[in-house]
Amino acid sequence: MAIPEESEVLEYFNRLSNWGRWGDDDVLGTLNLITEAKRVEASRLVTRGVTVSCSWDIETELQPDDVAGPPQRYMVTTGEGLGDAHRVLPRGIREGDRQAVALEFLGLVYHGHRITHLDALSHVAWDARMYNGAPAELVSAQHGATAHAVTDIRDGVLTRGVLLDAARHRGVPWLEPGEHVTPDELDEIVATAGTGVGEGDAVLLRTGYGRRRRERGADRVHEVGRAGWHASCLPWLHEHGVALIAADTAQDVVPSGYEQLRIPIHAIGITAMGLWLLDNCDLEDLASTCERFGTWDFELVVAALPFAGATGSPVNPIAVF
Repeated sequence: MAIPEESEVLEYFNRLSNWGRWGDDDVLGTLNLITEAKRVEASRLVTRGVTVSCSWDIETELQPDDVAGPPQRYMVTTGEGLGDAHRVLPRGIREGDRQAVALEFLGLVYHGHRITHLDALSHVAWDARMYNGAPAELVSAQHGATAHAVTDIRDGVLTRGVLLDAARHRGVPWLEPGEHVTPDELDEIVATAGTGVGEGDAVLLRTGYGRRRRERGADRVHEVGRAGWHASCLPWLHEHGVALIAADTAQDVVPSGYEQLRIPIHAIGITAMGLWLLDNCDLEDLASTCERFGTWDFELVVAALPFAGATGSPVNPIAVF
């Protein structure tokens, strides 16, 4: 297909908008497409009892794809010095106690190119408006997201997941930085896999970056780019009624090829469509499991941390077969 001009992609803000579709006070966006019947349908896909994590471990070492420094882990109490006769005892611990506990503080910036995380609908604004017209100012320094916070989905997400393996489809170990997938290729992958994408589904895109990262190390994304969805996939996702998308990158192909729309999947998907995004998944184990079982759909379970005012959450998405 011909790659659309930026002017056409900018029209997606109106053409694909879900503002008001589920009411003026809606906070769920495309997750409204996951009905109770859809959850039952997804649960019926579980026949083997096999679970697969789609998340990277959160490491504290500085890595090339960090955007705001590495995650921090500060130990408050440890198991060190338990046999030291001169040890100063922590509060609440008595001399001769046989029990000890370890405690830590965790801090991290999860938005970016490394940590597996879910974007809430407060994460991105366009022209000072968030999804459904909420003013961007409703995300404040003191209170965080007072609208469209991640706590809007405290009950979690459970639906049918479909893996679209672009690297496997092309017969390559991974897509190179800057390479993108288009709607025509999505149709080809779906047809080849003998599956389908329907309303309320979660669609997971594998570019092979998990394998690339393991074999070559993390990319300096701002220097070399990143594979991902092309903006032209947005109408395809809208027409198929996709509730959530995930990728083994941060979704958008980098560079996007557009001057104003640096990350159109985020900008249009979140603000216009109310589309929920799972960034930076590790899909290598999932891909090999799908290959082994000969199926590309499964139950997907995602539970975010209900942190008040947060614009997203680190998550560990679980595929269940």
